[in-house]
Amino acid sequence: MHEQYSPREIEAAAQSHWDAQKSFVVSEQPGKETFYCLSMFPYPSGKLHMGHVRNYTIGDVIARYQRMLGKNVLQPMGWDAFGMPAENAAMKNQVAPAKWTYENIEYMKTQLKSLGLAIDWTREVTTCKPDYYRWEQWLFTRLFEKGVIYRKNGTVNWDPVDQTVLANEQVIDGRGWRSGALIEKREIPMYYFKITAYADELLSSLDELDGWPEQVKTMQRNWIGKSYGADIAFDYDVASIGTSGQLKVYSTRPDTLMGATYVAVAAEHPLAQRAAENSAELQAFIAECKAGSVAEADMATMEKKGLATGQFVIHPLTGDKLPVFVANYVLWGYGEGAVMAVPAHDERDFEFANKYELPIKQVYTGEGKDYDATTWQAWYGDKDGLTTINSGKYDGKTFTEAFDAIVADLEASEHGARKTQFRLRDWGISRQRYWGCPIPIIHCETCGDVPVPEDQLPVVLPENVVPDGAGSPLAKMPEFYSCTCPKCGSPAKRETDTMDTFVESSWYFARYASPHYDKGMVDQKAANHWLPVDQYIGGIEHAILHLLYARFFHKLMRDEGLVTSNEPFKNLLTQGMVVAETYYRTLENGGKDWFNPADVEIERDAKAKVIGAKLKSDGLPVEIGGTEKMSKSKNNGVDPQSMIDAFGADTCRLFMMFASPPDMSCEWSDSGVEGANRFLRRVWRLAHSHVSAGQPAKLDIATLNDEQKAVRRAIHLAIKQASNDIGLHHKFNTAVAQVMTLMNVLEKAATATEQDRALVQEGLETVALILAPITPHISHELWRELGKQGAIIDASWPQVDESALVQDSLTLVVQVNGKLRGQIEVPASASREEVEAAARGNENVLRFTEGLSIRKVIVVPGKLVNIVAN
Repeated sequence: MHEQYSPREIEAAAQSHWDAQKSFVVSEQPGKETFYCLSMFPYPSGKLHMGHVRNYTIGDVIARYQRMLGKNVLQPMGWDAFGMPAENAAMKNQVAPAKWTYENIEYMKTQLKSLGLAIDWTREVTTCKPDYYRWEQWLFTRLFEKGVIYRKNGTVNWDPVDQTVLANEQVIDGRGWRSGALIEKREIPMYYFKITAYADELLSSLDELDGWPEQVKTMQRNWIGKSYGADIAFDYDVASIGTSGQLKVYSTRPDTLMGATYVAVAAEHPLAQRAAENSAELQAFIAECKAGSVAEADMATMEKKGLATGQFVIHPLTGDKLPVFVANYVLWGYGEGAVMAVPAHDERDFEFANKYELPIKQVYTGEGKDYDATTWQAWYGDKDGLTTINSGKYDGKTFTEAFDAIVADLEASEHGARKTQFRLRDWGISRQRYWGCPIPIIHCETCGDVPVPEDQLPVVLPENVVPDGAGSPLAKMPEFYSCTCPKCGSPAKRETDTMDTFVESSWYFARYASPHYDKGMVDQKAANHWLPVDQYIGGIEHAILHLLYARFFHKLMRDEGLVTSNEPFKNLLTQGMVVAETYYRTLENGGKDWFNPADVEIERDAKAKVIGAKLKSDGLPVEIGGTEKMSKSKNNGVDPQSMIDAFGADTCRLFMMFASPPDMSCEWSDSGVEGANRFLRRVWRLAHSHVSAGQPAKLDIATLNDEQKAVRRAIHLAIKQASNDIGLHHKFNTAVAQVMTLMNVLEKAATATEQDRALVQEGLETVALILAPITPHISHELWRELGKQGAIIDASWPQVDESALVQDSLTLVVQVNGKLRGQIEVPASASREEVEAAARGNENVLRFTEGLSIRKVIVVPGKLVNIVAN
């Protein structure tokens, strides 16, 4: 065994062994318990960042631990390879997105392998390859024929620079997340998944996901947004509108209908369009509304604007005329594109009514609730503990009573009906981009929209295209879109939109079960053998959309008979971010010039608190910006490859797992990395010293003396606590701490006799086994050097010998009036009375209680005795 710890050699040797033995290639083994461990697959951006390292190390620790428990563990990897970044890089570098993507995959794959991940690379999937997306096209055609996918015009966020539709989440302060261009509203034909048809099940089956964080389930519940309310119909005022008809709104608060003082419609609503025919002012305002964002976050914070149309509708209960406004906060496509406004009990309506001097009518009150129509107070929108006023025959009712009475009257007069509604909207998946999965539809003037027949799939995306940024290249390529109709044989045009890249990431977990299967989307036998995923790991930023879409897709596949389970992921772990210090200087224009932490020299006081920082290159001060997520924008990222090259993968893995629990943020620290490396060197040093002395005799438990029993107790206590920490709680940081505690004991342990050395052998084997999931390379080598047969990758997790934890005697702390005054040693079997007697007889206790009366004695079993005296 080499005297020096050499991670480069050790890690290369371990990885060569795993590759030669095909250690991580798995197959279905009926009768053997399976464990499917999956980390969210990466986008091939070019190089790994520390977030990747943390995410995949967490998954790898879990996978390796479960393997040591004797399970058949599947841990696959692939690439979420379609998407906008590849197009942007292609335009910047004048290279085809395919070339850029495949080169990045090769580089990142090499980086991932250097981490020593226990991945079955034979199952690798790449979503931009036809053998993968062929099957989502196949599913698309089946769902289209069933009506689960349909085409309709939709109002979208249109980025005029990128020439594409943006999801609401990609619109920030009214601008495109990438281009920064002001977003326009546009109505274009799009394909939609009818996810709303599954809204009830997506909501109710969250209750079955006991292994998911409550925070994530709450976020999904809120996104689905089930609400109970009523459709309400307001008759048109024929004199002002010029025709008869009804304005329909949905409200969750029909109980406040008597407080409605106006209605507001979206810019695209027929009443708005009708009123604008003779009003240039309205035409201009409608154009302004259409240019705004349809992102809900923006709608909530933007200034509420409106314009009266001069039209009125009739209140269905009072017969009063209510003015109709066009308002920028009402979205066309959400419900009926109209809202009834109750300013007294809705903050948004309150703000609008005050701005335009509209009536505010209070219809709820309660004890101690003083109403002030000039200032919004939170209770205005409450319903609990209040009763109705100013509501005619509905006065004095509770929320439920008012709700039921008003809805009953609306139904009786055919002006309303009780209704359950969801906030969730159908998923629009059309994207006007090139680098995505082609939508398998052919447009025929005679036959309409025709799905591509199965024997003509996949519709292959040409890979030798360099986009220029002006819309989708596919729309300019007759060689792609010119075709014949599969039904009638007439000349036809292929769809040139591609699918939202969320589609590819919504079913990849199922494809891993049979990645090379060419007779269907999945091999049903294999899919049902592995699915659902036992442990899924990924960032909290995917808590809503990705996880919701994956759950939806799993149910679609179930209903197509492809899988039998209802949910894709049994357990979910949302790992925290990797954060690091930021440093900057303020520029003349007010901007900030950010410096990488590696380029900054830190000054600390005697207590190690940072008191200053300066740039190494010029020695001048820089500002300390605080701890933030590693990012390019703040220039506070650390290159994982440089860390692996400098310290080895095991050091990086150990630091990531020790720095914090996996669901909390991990603060990057150069000193922490160096500390992790020092600890591995300590382990290596002790092992080298032990191995150099030769193989010890077999341990004879029956002959151990008290000191030896204490060492063995520390070994098995470490096993017990690490088993709980890793297996039950995923607290890898405390498991590492257990090993560190054990190392302190082993370094001080006697080595004079064969039994002493046999104990150190057991201790080092335990250290190697507990560290094996976390630092697999050094553990591989230690196991071999300790003379163990077979590789540690095939070893079992260490078992606790409960008899080793039994103590013959206990050392208890003794306090007098809460102050430490000494220790006593008592038999482990001592009664409370015997412990108390021993404490009272302690010489220090006698000294500090002399002349005092002992009022009571508090015994905390196994820990301390506190004598209260005065």
